Parts: sequence; structure tokens; C-alpha cells
Amino acid sequence: MIKFGTSGWRAVIADEFTFVAVRRVTQAIANYLKANSANRKILVGYDTRFMAEVFAAASAEQLAANGFETWLCDRDTPTPAISYAIRAQGAAGAINFTASHNPPQYCGMKFSTADGAPALPEVTQGIEQELAGLDDRRIDEAKSAKDAVKTLAPLEDYLHDLAAKLDLPAIAKAGLRIAYDPLWGTGRGYLNKALTDVGCEVRMLHDWRDVYFGGHAPEPEAKHLEELRHTVISGGYHLGLSTDGDADRFGILDRDGTFISPNSVITLLVDYLAESRGWTDAVARTVSTTNMVDRVAAKRGIKVIETPVGFKFIGQLIDEDKIAIGGEESAGLSIRGHYPEKDGILACLLVAEMVAKRQLPIQEMLAQIYAAVGKLESGRIGVRLTPELQQNLSSKLQNAPETWAGRRVVNINRTDGVKLIFEDGSWVLMRPSGTEPLVRIYAEAATEQDLEVLLGTGRKYILGESY
Repeated sequence: MIKFGTSGWRAVIADEFTFVAVRRVTQAIANYLKANSANRKILVGYDTRFMAEVFAAASAEQLAANGFETWLCDRDTPTPAISYAIRAQGAAGAINFTASHNPPQYCGMKFSTADGAPALPEVTQGIEQELAGLDDRRIDEAKSAKDAVKTLAPLEDYLHDLAAKLDLPAIAKAGLRIAYDPLWGTGRGYLNKALTDVGCEVRMLHDWRDVYFGGHAPEPEAKHLEELRHTVISGGYHLGLSTDGDADRFGILDRDGTFISPNSVITLLVDYLAESRGWTDAVARTVSTTNMVDRVAAKRGIKVIETPVGFKFIGQLIDEDKIAIGGEESAGLSIRGHYPEKDGILACLLVAEMVAKRQLPIQEMLAQIYAAVGKLESGRIGVRLTPELQQNLSSKLQNAPETWAGRRVVNINRTDGVKLIFEDGSWVLMRPSGTEPLVRIYAEAATEQDLEVLLGTGRKYILGESY
């Protein structure tokens, strides 16, 4: 059964993700749009995964056969550039063939609406309903409309729009030397071009297409950035930047090669944007994101809005101009005046601007934050579920315990999953995955030792072991 998760439908290529399935999902989206919008213009994009451009072409033909004015991206394209193009072109939405940071055997179909945001649950539920009632004969009878598909090239316009929201010349003026690893993904030719166009020195890694992504998931986390780390250290670069497969997530290395967690990056940017832009609007974070955001926001008199996991909820607040910045611990971020979609390219450039303007290494900036508001340690783990554990999970989470590793639970937050909040402000969140038999456990505490205790207790609790 095809189900849309927090960011579209994803499946293993040649298993569930087939041309038949792609055409069925495309037809369901076409039917949904016909029933809910008078706009007949739609975009189709894709990332660097195996066969992604061929799947995208098939989808574009299907849409054109349904009478849509269909525009297919001229190359693998970052998700945020597609979000920009939806708005710039006045399209009803876009279908993007990407599995983002997932392993190379996966592909996916992500539907974004006319505002450029990931489709909200009410939209994806409507598409799933169309899928359930689909007449497959209509798909078989659809005539090829390849010649009707038009070509879209959003690179230059997207970068021009991005440059208007950043101080890129300041990065060049500061003489920053930057190493960038797009992890064989769509960010190559985008982020580096934005920097080199204003005279920055950029050292590129893995700037060609590899459908295996070097043999691992194209996720910009520490374990996948060892080559970038070595390059930063050996080359004396001021920053190491990285983006994931579709360039909507970011990875940051300080000048000594230290990986800076997304939680820390978001915390710093909340502070920097308030300082540099004078933005005192509310900020948003997902329920799984660090409370360091709350501490920095409180120091600056800024309200914090908590959302469920999934950037579409933050995107909605961006679109409604209710927040200055929104971020999630899984390396998603956007700002006011930008698009309601996470943008790893924007995030990397904001960090570079911050380093250029403040003339400090990232870790020194963090030390200043800790001195002002204290420090919290954050982490997460995943626990695989057996069929038996999966069957009992709902009841287990519904009946949350009153104590946890010797701590008294003072509040239970059910915004998304179950978040137990303790007397000292530490917390643990247990959230089932929407796409696989897995529970993700997040926690935050004052020390690394306490963090490990909270996460370890979570693992034992889910597995039914004594804790």
C-alpha cells in the first residue's frame, strides 16, 4: 500500500518503486488537483538517484496527457529550488522524485503545493483516497505526451533570489576559504556557484553524480563527512559545508574539522538573525529539537512555537509570516521571506555569513551562548520493532510512566509521539516512524552522562526490558 509519510512516499527501487506505481501516484495527484484547483500548471523535478530522471519524465508525460501544462527540470535540482520555482511560475504544485537523505536503493515522490510547501496531511490523505479509487485502465490508456512537456531551468533565478536574502559579498570580503561536499547530490553547481560568483574560494568534493552516493546514505552527518573533515584540516579552510541528496538538509564543520550539530546551528542562527536582522518575531522548532532555542529566544525576548515533526508544519508558519526562523534537529531550516520548505543551501550560506560577520570560529560562538544561558546535550537513537513489539506499541506509549530513570515526570507532551518532561527540564521523546517498524527516541539533558541514561532507558522501555 502506498502511504505518504512526513515528506512524501518513499520505497525501494524495482521493489515497490516501479513505473507502474509512479504512474498510479501521478494520476492520483492529477485527479486530486483537478478536483481541488483550477490551476493546470505543474512542475516535475528529480535528484541524482538511479533512474530518477526517467521516472520524472514518465510522470511528466502522464501529467501532460491529463491536460496539465507540465514543466520538467533540465537537470537534477535541489528541493528548495523547486519550491522557489513553484511560486515564481505560479504553478499548482510540483512532483519531486527524491528520497532526500535515504539510502541509495530508495527513491520517492514528494508533492509540494502551490505555496511551495510540502503537502500537508489533509492533501496527502486526499491523494491516498484518489489512489484507493483509481481506475488503472485510464492509466493504461493515457497517450504519450512527451512532446508537450516543457523544460524548466531554475538555477540562475533561484540563486538570484537567494542572494537578495543574504550578504554574500561579506563572505568574500572576509576572505573565507570554504570546502563544500554536496555528497554527489543536487547541491553541486548551486551552493558553490553562489559563493564563487562573489569571489569566494571554494574547494569541491564529490561534485559528480554517483547513484550509490559513495556506498552510503547521502546524509550530511559526521560519519559521512570524514573526507570533508580531512580536507578542512589539511587545507586550512575556515568552514566545511555539506548538503544531502536533494540539498534541503545541511552539514557544518568548524575550522578544526569539528562537526557542529544541527541543534547547535539552529540555536546560533536564532541568535545571529535577531542580532544582524533585528528580527524579534517568534521562532519555531519541532518537538524533537533542542530547548537551547528556547533559552536563546527567552534571552532576546522572542516567543517559541513548537510543532510536530515534519518541516511542513514549520513551512506553514513561514508561509503565514508568523516566524523569523524555523528549524528541526534533522537539519532542516528556513527563514522569513524565504520559502516554506527546508533549504540546506540557505542554511550553509547563513552560517558562512555569520562566521564572516562575527569573525569567530563556530565553537567560540557556542561557548558564548553556553556562558550566557547554559548548555544542554542532545541525542537520538532508533529502536527496531518486532511484530510483537509493534502490536503493543500504541498501548505502551498511551500509558506513559510516572518516573523515568529516577526522575519524576512533571509533564507529558503529545504534540507528536510521547514527550516526557522532567523536573530539571530534561526530556525524552518517543516517536514511532511513519514509514518503517522503528521508534525514534530523542532526549536532552544537562550532561552527556544524563543524556545516555535517558536514551538507554528509552531503549529498555520500548523493548520491554527492566529499567
